[in-house]
Amino acid sequence: MADCLPASQGVHVPDKPVYDDFVRISNEIMRGRGSVEQRLVVRDVLNSLMPKEAPPVFRALFPPTKFSAEFNALIASLSFFWLVGASEVREEDVVVGPDGEKRRQRSVVHIEKCRYLESSGCVGMCVNMCKIPTQTYFTEEFGLPLTMNPNFEDLSCDMIFGQMPPPTHLDPVYTQPCFATQCALVGKGEGVAAPPPCPKVDTERSKTAAATAAVATASITQSA
Repeated sequence: MADCLPASQGVHVPDKPVYDDFVRISNEIMRGRGSVEQRLVVRDVLNSLMPKEAPPVFRALFPPTKFSAEFNALIASLSFFWLVGASEVREEDVVVGPDGEKRRQRSVVHIEKCRYLESSGCVGMCVNMCKIPTQTYFTEEFGLPLTMNPNFEDLSCDMIFGQMPPPTHLDPVYTQPCFATQCALVGKGEGVAAPPPCPKVDTERSKTAAATAAVATASITQSA
């Protein structure tokens, strides 16, 4: 293996990486990069791991049908164990139409306790290094809609094949606070009605909020 991943922009990868190296690499990719940039790096890595002909072949073999969603859910439950831990395929009502139409299908991969989420202990890392890039890759490159719904309380996650993901700003994770017991950033919103969203989910939003707060503070100081 080369010293660096093709699209990792200089992030070191040992010759024989273990799972802890995978989490470390995720942290290094996040460092100094905004949320959008982080997602693009992961997408570049995914593209570098796939032959150029893979997306069109996948689209031809697996159009967005019930069979395709159920088949890929089964494959995911068997092949993602090393990354996320134990999972099972469940049959549920899946939103398959633009107007909320639902279809009963066995295409929901329920991850009992996501190994990656537990190891990282970071909402932003989950969202920008896993959830959004994976959703985007399946939906846009492979043409098979995928929605991932992490549960930040019990660390489970549902991968819903066949369901279109919502726009990022409408996704519940967009307003998800930091992990209360693991994140050093927790506490900055004490005293308000609800904890603020994790600042790493959308770094541009966080910069704007910080700049607005600084201007407000300066105005108060000048008028005092």
